[in-house]
Amino acid sequence: MPGNYELFCLENPLLDIQGVGDQALLDKYGLKANDAILADPEKHMGLYEDLLQNYNAVLIAGGAAQNTARGAAYILEPKSVVYVGCIGKDKYGETLEKISADAGVKTEYLYDEKTPTGRCGVVITGHNRSMCTDLAAANNYKIDHLKEERIWKQVENAKVYYVGGFHLTVCVPAVKALAEEAAAKDKQFILNLSAPFISQFFKDPLDEVLPYVDIVIGNETEAAAFAEAHGWETKDVKEIAKKLANTPKQNSKRPRTVVFTQGTDPTIAVTAKEGGDADVKEFSVHAIKEEQINDTNGAGDAFAGGFVAGIVQGKPLDKAIDMGQWLAKLSIQELGPSYPQPKQTYSS
Repeated sequence: MPGNYELFCLENPLLDIQGVGDQALLDKYGLKANDAILADPEKHMGLYEDLLQNYNAVLIAGGAAQNTARGAAYILEPKSVVYVGCIGKDKYGETLEKISADAGVKTEYLYDEKTPTGRCGVVITGHNRSMCTDLAAANNYKIDHLKEERIWKQVENAKVYYVGGFHLTVCVPAVKALAEEAAAKDKQFILNLSAPFISQFFKDPLDEVLPYVDIVIGNETEAAAFAEAHGWETKDVKEIAKKLANTPKQNSKRPRTVVFTQGTDPTIAVTAKEGGDADVKEFSVHAIKEEQINDTNGAGDAFAGGFVAGIVQGKPLDKAIDMGQWLAKLSIQELGPSYPQPKQTYSS
């Protein structure tokens, strides 16, 4: 039954198969040390078993927005977060359900009876991570599931929508349906750019959804890819954020905000102003000692989780960004996109 779920998340649920690798493993599969790509059926299918058999891989409930949903649930009150995507009817899907439930996320999966649960091979080298995704069942999400009365009622009950850009490779109509609902009801729609290849190879669906987006989240690499794809002759993250903040917007009641993280460099936040101007702010990241860092995989998802939790709570932009940085700092001290137990409480 629909509850008081305030945050509705949509993307591609995946089982992360994560192992500490080396340059030889990257070279074997033609991977870059710090990247996110879709698996090539001829080149990459051996990676997943290779990680399990030879690199002591661990299994984590993943998919970027599912990581973010778990992060938001870490902060928000119980029964605040619902997550939607497509999985297979298999043991890996059951693993995803259990981990999400344990994290306080209500999952409303579409089950694909014929296709296995999607996988993401994560090769960790130092503080870099290379992610190679076989979407499998995650690629088969259908808008009919979203529009089922039971699911759509939860959409209507939510006040913030969060979509990972990766879902633009799967079911644009579902993303558009959430976006249009947000604009019509003056609710907040948040989109994460997710990876450079989204702007590079899925520019048209991205541009179709962008007018409905109230808050854009990304990192400096994704910002550069967006600018290049749109023919903007600048690599300056602030300038890219300004231009993106001022692109046409459907719901004029809410100025668009663009938030770009830059690793250990300050986070940039730009909010559009009338006349094509913009309010530009910088926020230093939370300091952490090198020896405290265990794994930076999922740091961006954790930032988004804390940030979105702040937005759901009605916090001002600077406080929401601080919450994101706080959760990211906690996450990088864990293995993979995880959060420490027992729960820690945010305090500014």
